[in-house]
Amino acid sequence: MATAFWRVALALLPLFVWSLAVEKTATDAKPAGFADYGLLVLPGVFLAIDLAAWHLALHMTAVANATLLANLAPLFVTLGSWLLFRAHVSRIFIAGLVTALAGVIILKGGPAAIGDGKLAGDATAIVAAVFYAGYILSIGRLRARFSTIRIMIWSTASAAICMLPLVLVFEADFMPVALFGWAMLLGLALISHASGQGLIIYALAFLPPAFSSLTLLLQPVVAAILAWLLLSESVGLMQAIGGAIVLVGILIARRG
Repeated sequence: MATAFWRVALALLPLFVWSLAVEKTATDAKPAGFADYGLLVLPGVFLAIDLAAWHLALHMTAVANATLLANLAPLFVTLGSWLLFRAHVSRIFIAGLVTALAGVIILKGGPAAIGDGKLAGDATAIVAAVFYAGYILSIGRLRARFSTIRIMIWSTASAAICMLPLVLVFEADFMPVALFGWAMLLGLALISHASGQGLIIYALAFLPPAFSSLTLLLQPVVAAILAWLLLSESVGLMQAIGGAIVLVGILIARRG
């Protein structure tokens, strides 16, 4: 929980600097009332619940289970787009989604590799996927009116505010005790959140939420490649095949 809090809290500093740098050239709409402010805060609430559930799941079930089930977010984004906004979902897109999800399962070692999880932990990982889907869907609607940096500032600040009481209640240690710990948190804040989430929010102005969330299935593929390059972890035949299937699934979905 403390890691999740510092990931968003530390990201606020570069985001504020970015906001000040582009303030004079901003062309997006400004919040016009309580309803707009509520909509800008909502993605952060979803993100805080997603992060809390994700970090809990890592302690409650196998890492493979938590990772795989959290990657079900594109399925919930597609379902939410259809149910809430009546977005058209083609059969080709569904075929690409199923193919990409199958690729993630193969990359993670197949169904046998996720058989040692615990039911409560698996359910918590699915909760994380549902709320991350809500995060993507809510941002997809906001991008029609607001800029990337405005959404990032409001959603990041609200996520940090929501995470803080959870940290104070459930965590014994609030801050890292060594510079190495701070370095890891800064990496999460600057690379994963400020840069990664910023690029996702930027992309949602140009791509449908369902397809944007589907492309996020590249994360385990990139993670496997980085683990090979940086940590000397071997990439087996099953991982390579799974990664290739994920790419094929995304290409199929793009046609739909």
